[in-house]
Formats: sequence, structure tokens, C-alpha cells
Amino acid sequence: MTFPGGVHVSRKVFIPHGCPLILRFILAVICLSAMGFACPKSCHCSERNGLSVVQCSSRNLEEIPSDLPHDTVSLFLSSNHITKIPNQAFKNLPWLQELDLSRNAIETVDAGAFQGVTESLRALDLSHNHMQGVPKEAFARLHAKISLSNNPWHCECTLQEMLRELRLDPETVNEVSCHTSVQEEYAGKPVIQVLDSGINFCNFHHKTTDVAMFVTMFGWFTMVIAYVIYYVRHNQEDARRHLEYLKSLPSSSQISKDFDTISTVL
Repeated sequence: MTFPGGVHVSRKVFIPHGCPLILRFILAVICLSAMGFACPKSCHCSERNGLSVVQCSSRNLEEIPSDLPHDTVSLFLSSNHITKIPNQAFKNLPWLQELDLSRNAIETVDAGAFQGVTESLRALDLSHNHMQGVPKEAFARLHAKISLSNNPWHCECTLQEMLRELRLDPETVNEVSCHTSVQEEYAGKPVIQVLDSGINFCNFHHKTTDVAMFVTMFGWFTMVIAYVIYYVRHNQEDARRHLEYLKSLPSSSQISKDFDTISTVL
């Protein structure tokens, strides 16, 4: 096995000849486990140039195994029932170059899903899954050739920005299609074909946002105007009632006459 820096370590474990058989067996197991040679029970592991090739395809897996050999160079997880790639799912696989996750049921890819393998990974297959969108941070700094075909992509600004940064597999790039779209007329069409025609989903997003803001502001403005009208009319009604009340009060001349009449009587 070759470690970073070019240091080569053989898979053969040295056991002193003088040790009892059982002790030699225990030492061998401990050494192999410590060096990361253990293979998941549901997978088959083989060797290629001193590194591990792990075959876990069609094993009814529902999640990515966590006990993979640290020296894994190729990992095949196709045709399982995996629904999510969590953060740092491959962080302990610094030599990983080939990753096949095709034909699963993946709907969610966390933003930090490929942390730890961004420099080493050379081929990533996510075709034939259930992804509608992926955070653009998930593929940040990846240098791998990526296959994203046959997923129900929703074509909008985030997907457009993500695809601009990726090195898509040229053999399957035309199979990356808009299943749905913010502009319905592009549903069913290859994403690259739509983008090459000059369509900018981000402009549509901004226009939609502007319209929403305008509608919201108009709604608030209407509410303010309605309140002002109500307030003015309410005050006018109060003023009218107060004026009628004042008119109903006896006038000062009438009060003076009544006072004179009372004085005369007395």
C-alpha cells in the first residue's frame, strides 16, 4: 500500500516465528485492522496496485457503509437503496479515485458530502437517482468527471450555477434534462441545450423576485391608504357627532333670557 509522500508498505504482516500459533493469528488480525484492511460484511474487496477495490453493488444497502477500508481506491455502490449522501461520508478515504453511486434512490446530497475526497476523486457517477437539486457547495472544488444523467432535475438558478462549475461526463451530458423548470416550456429538454441557447434561469429568478417584491409592497401600500381613509372618515364622523352635540346645547342668549325671567318672578 502506498501512503502520501510515496512511502510503500506491503500488506504482508511480519510475525515472529517463535510466537505460538494463536498469538500469531491475533497479532495478524490486530495489524490488519489497524491498517484499515477490513472489508464490510456486505461487500467484496479485492486489491489493485496495493490498494483496495470495494464492490458493494446490488447488496440492498440503504446507506453508505461506514467501515470501508481506508485505502479504498474504487468504491462501487450502484443498484442499492441509498437515499442520502450525508456530510463527510467519505472523509476517511483519502485515496478514493472512483465512486459509483448510480441506480440508487438518492434524493439528498448534503453540502459537505464529498469533503475529504475533493482532490483525489477522478470519477463520480450519480446517474439514475432521484435528485431534483443539489447545493452547489456539495461539488465545490471537485475535479472529478461527473455523471448526473437520468435524474428528475428542476431547472432553476441554483442548478445552472452548479453545472457551470462541474466537469460533466461528455458521454452522458445530453441526458441531463429538465424534468421540471421555472419556465415550463423547457421541461423535458437537455439542460445544456437550454443553457447554450442563451436562457438564463437566474434572470428569470430575479424577475420573479422583483414581481413578488412589487406585489408585496403594493399590498402594504394599499393597506396603509385604506387605514388612512378609515382614520380620516372616523375622525370626520366623530367631529360631526360632536358638532351636533354642541348645537343641541342651549345658546348663551337663551340662558340669559331664562335667567332674567327667573329674576323677575323672584
